[in-house]
Amino acid sequence: MATIDRTSRPTTAHRSLPSLRASTRRAMRPSGPPTDEIPIWTSPDGVDAHTALAVIDLAMRAGVAMIATGAAAADVTATVLTLTKAYGLSSVHVDVTYTSVTVSYHRGPNADPITVLRIVRFRVQDYTRLERLRSLIVDLSQDPVAVDEARVRFDSVITAPHPYRRWLVTVAGGVLAAGAAALVGAGVFIVALSFVTATVVGRVLTWLTGAGVAAFFAQIVGAAIPTAVATLVVVAQSAGVTVFGDVSPSLVVASGIVLLLSGLSVVGAAEDALAGYYVTAGARAFEVVVLSLGIAVGISIVLSLGKRLDYPIAISSQTLLTDDIGIQIGCAVVIAVAFAVMSYSSGRAVVVAGVAGGLGWAILAFAERVLQLGAVTGSATAALVVGFTARLVARRLTISALAVTTAAIVPLLPGRMAYVGISQVVTDPDGNGFAVGVPSLVQAFGLGLGLAAGVSLGTYFAGLLVAKRHGVRPRPAAGATLLVDPEPVAGVSTAPVLSDTGDLTGVVASSEPEPGATERP
Repeated sequence: MATIDRTSRPTTAHRSLPSLRASTRRAMRPSGPPTDEIPIWTSPDGVDAHTALAVIDLAMRAGVAMIATGAAAADVTATVLTLTKAYGLSSVHVDVTYTSVTVSYHRGPNADPITVLRIVRFRVQDYTRLERLRSLIVDLSQDPVAVDEARVRFDSVITAPHPYRRWLVTVAGGVLAAGAAALVGAGVFIVALSFVTATVVGRVLTWLTGAGVAAFFAQIVGAAIPTAVATLVVVAQSAGVTVFGDVSPSLVVASGIVLLLSGLSVVGAAEDALAGYYVTAGARAFEVVVLSLGIAVGISIVLSLGKRLDYPIAISSQTLLTDDIGIQIGCAVVIAVAFAVMSYSSGRAVVVAGVAGGLGWAILAFAERVLQLGAVTGSATAALVVGFTARLVARRLTISALAVTTAAIVPLLPGRMAYVGISQVVTDPDGNGFAVGVPSLVQAFGLGLGLAAGVSLGTYFAGLLVAKRHGVRPRPAAGATLLVDPEPVAGVSTAPVLSDTGDLTGVVASSEPEPGATERP
């Protein structure tokens, strides 16, 4: 029988294999250039060096002022880019850290760049000044007046007086501590004592800051004062003084911790991390850790001395004022309003912060009692709702969302939990204080992280919603202005947007391309 040699001729599959590979490669290769190009200079923008120097100086001043008054790094970057774009500078690069702002204007391969760096020498929470700065930026982006006139307007905003006198701010600190003490079950005497103690702490911290004392040591002194007052109450009780009645002096310490924790930039650190500014976020977070360590050291010193003198401060088992949720919400409102005044928020921001503080506590109570969620999960949920709502409301009322959210989460800060952990580490009589106290401190730290993450995520999601309504394509941290795509997406803008302002008008650029001055993602 004859045999057929099947290997003598190629099959159809073998003949089509090279063409199949070629078509596969063509299908996998992109049809155009990358959509996210590296920022490079392409053409001059027509701005002379003298004008460019003046614009860069103005933008630098605005950026430093914003980060010094509590703005997030993303807002500082957007502010600088918005100002420079309004005055025609297209190739500007911005670098923001927690202690410095750098602005560089690339004028091309045949001209020297203009680069300016300024150090942020101090940082405070001054939300009224921050709101005024944002309003000025929006006005200048809509109507870029002469640079000299813009500098005069900027100086007037920076040097404008605060809306509240110093004594009122000090009293607000006392009210905050008193509200925190009432929230965790203190009686009338301890609430009044917390108010007086916090007022003294506020004045001492102001004096120490003015004397140039480092913040770490100022926190040690600030934490030691309420602990010493609580120890004196214990001494008086041991001496037979019964005029105080049945009191819990440990709540004075807990309220003092809330007062000191309220000034830390936990929310700012979380917002910078979400926006992609990891250096600034890391610096803010490390500052929070260092200053919190100062609080722990101050309390530990006094507790150790009290233990050696046989006057330990007992920890109260009572955690809530009453079972009346209305009274709890009232205390939360008082705390949020007091902090808003302490941070120089505007009148409308103070009112909104009070409402947001009550809302946050109501959501926390619902999450813990009805949904049976843990403390960390419930606090994070409450902070998320507060952040989302505050961002939308702040935009309509043209107030700072950062002022509202920061004040609203102060009632949720783990002051008593932190004190319990520190006290257990220092005064546990069985020698197991470290093993017992560290988990409490870790839980307090986790609760703080949950608050920061929740409020930042809520603000971020609200920003996405606002951006969608305005046809803005959100993008991560912008470091420079770039040229637009040859065929931009219709109706979609990619300009930098102030994330914490109530008015996007004039900040969001038009989707129509401008020769030599527009942007791309």
